[in-house]
Amino acid sequence: MKVRTNTANDNIKRLNEIYKVLKKNDFGYLIEENTFFKKFPFLRNRKLSKEEELGDSPDESIPIRMRKVLEELGPAYIKLGQMLSTRPDLVGVEIAEELQKLRDDTPVTPFDEIKEVIETELGDSMNKIYVDIDETPIGSASIGQVYKARLRETGEKVAIKVQKPNSRELIESDIKIMKFLAKRIDQFLTMTKPLNLPVVISEFERSIFKEINFLEETMNLQNLANNFKKVSYIKIPEVHTAYCSEKVITMEYIDGVAVTDLLKKDYPKIDKKKIANYGVKSYFKQVLIDGFFHADPHPGNLIVTKDGKLCYIDLGMMGILNENFKETLAELILLLIGRNSNNIIKQLIYMDIITPAQNTDKLKTDLDDFLNLYYGAELRNMDGLLDDLLNVMVENNIALPREFVMIGRGIALIEDTGKKLDPTFNAAEELKKLSRKIVINKYKPERIAKSSINYLLQLEHLAKDLPDTINNTISKIENGKLEVNLKHLEVSELINQLSVSLILSALIIGSSLAMFIEKGYHIFGYPILGLIGFVVSGILGIYLIIQYMIERE
Repeated sequence: MKVRTNTANDNIKRLNEIYKVLKKNDFGYLIEENTFFKKFPFLRNRKLSKEEELGDSPDESIPIRMRKVLEELGPAYIKLGQMLSTRPDLVGVEIAEELQKLRDDTPVTPFDEIKEVIETELGDSMNKIYVDIDETPIGSASIGQVYKARLRETGEKVAIKVQKPNSRELIESDIKIMKFLAKRIDQFLTMTKPLNLPVVISEFERSIFKEINFLEETMNLQNLANNFKKVSYIKIPEVHTAYCSEKVITMEYIDGVAVTDLLKKDYPKIDKKKIANYGVKSYFKQVLIDGFFHADPHPGNLIVTKDGKLCYIDLGMMGILNENFKETLAELILLLIGRNSNNIIKQLIYMDIITPAQNTDKLKTDLDDFLNLYYGAELRNMDGLLDDLLNVMVENNIALPREFVMIGRGIALIEDTGKKLDPTFNAAEELKKLSRKIVINKYKPERIAKSSINYLLQLEHLAKDLPDTINNTISKIENGKLEVNLKHLEVSELINQLSVSLILSALIIGSSLAMFIEKGYHIFGYPILGLIGFVVSGILGIYLIIQYMIERE
């Protein structure tokens, strides 16, 4: 196995590769606008148009070019694009839809290298653990490959998911570069300000490192299996924890028909109506009952087993909701079905999804227009309500919580798959039934009693801590030790210019005084120290003028 060392030189080479790909796809200005290119405009790939400077580019090819850039840059960038495809609130609907087309068709890693990863991770010869290994992967993606085999000990069919060599090192290197570029681009390009790129990259870093730690997926499989242990029609692959690590998962092999294939043709032994029902009911249970749900339930991650059960696979990314969010989400769903825009906005504010400042007349009007589309409609024709609500908020430039977007996208995927399998299926009715059940449970005596105990405990802690907090604050005020931290926004550039200006002023004054010195070396009758001071002052002055002209331009 090749060993890759992550050096500064590697990062520079990679940054150069990224610039070439960006320039090839007419995005070179993203780097040129915040590096030395800015000081030398004639070296730029092209000059930004006024529309792009204002963040309102009319170029319809941007989404396509973005997708091509991410595909060319490799696994980490493909994963970033896939994450952004679920965030239309950040990148816009057009870009999000285009990024859903990203191809994850990276080259297959040779089996010899995969074998070395397995043996290093599991600490034993592969042939002592598995038999009948098919060296051709049954699945391959950017960071992992899946193989079919049998356990030597039991003879059971298993699927072995193995991380490709050096995946973590390559991703770590690319994320360092992403952070550097995100910070610089966000600092210098107005058109990218609304995206808040540093926050996007931080969110991506957190999610990608969870995904490449296969022990996370191992626990996800176990947790989801536990949540569905009493549901007869759902199957979750069993995990063989003795043969799992951060880079290897050994799980039960699921033999069946992928739902993607089921959508294309009929299988006599499979009842599509039942599968549609199983999918919607099980997913709504994950979101509203368990608060632990599959983040990407597209048809490729669903398999119908030979005994007619529905199986969820690829559990690398899961969404998690607390008890309070589940209850308030159920209330929001009922309000959506009831079509009361005022109460919906109040609920969104209560859930911290939007702020009071975002409660604009435009949002209210757009929400009324969207709800009027469903006016008088039967409940079975109201699928997609939550997804439509997300789109309204995206159009109003509202950045949404990650989990809320994941829920909206997940429910939309499941509803769409259910409709394709059974056009008569009523997902909205199932959603309403489950939401109503949760809201009713919220007001049961035992639930109220439990909440009351929690609130009383919080009040007790507050009452105990309050005297000490007050005493400490008063003591700091009396001793003059109370500190107030103020955050200055967008003044760093001004401070730098002021600093140079002060140095320049000091040099001019000092040089003027030095001109009166009679001792020491003289040139043309003037003290050399004073002349040097004036030369340096002149250079600094010219620099400031050029800087001012560039910034003004």
